[in-house]
Amino acid sequence: MTGIVIVRADESWPAQYEKTAHAISALLKDKAQRIDHIGSTSVPNLPAKDILDIQVTVGTEPELDDVAELMAAADWELRPPKRDHPVPGLPTDELEWVKRLLVEPMYRRRVNLHVRVAGRANQRYALLFRDYLRSHPETAAAYGEFKRRAAALPIESVGDYSDLKDPVCDLIYLPAEEWAARTGWTP
Repeated sequence: MTGIVIVRADESWPAQYEKTAHAISALLKDKAQRIDHIGSTSVPNLPAKDILDIQVTVGTEPELDDVAELMAAADWELRPPKRDHPVPGLPTDELEWVKRLLVEPMYRRRVNLHVRVAGRANQRYALLFRDYLRSHPETAAAYGEFKRRAAALPIESVGDYSDLKDPVCDLIYLPAEEWAARTGWTP
């Protein structure tokens, strides 16, 4: 059994992101359209696994592999999956959910690096999910409690934990789309 450990929010996560994003930017130069802190560590006061989630946005599908190759040459490890889960009500085209996932070089700060194409559903999802939780601290608190309880279950793998979280994240994301339309939110 793989233990999922959810820790209290760490006020230094944004600074840790900045330092890591600077190093990633130096490696990728102009290959990245943008680099964003996403996931639970990007939301103030949200408990999380102590792993930074960072999204690199590229302009085209071939650039996914270009970035993955550059990062792998710098000792980042390419991992599955090569796509995100499709979200009910969003486009079902497989291309909308394609990504590359890399993890940090050995003995470095834990990072999941998600490489996605600009304008695709999965690229927008990560940014809107983050911004909605930042703007709705009560929802973030409820999500944090779900994560604590889920981590306490006898889960076999990190993948199983993610599979358990996906529908809950979707339940948060769907009203986030309504909020984005109402407020004029843009990524």
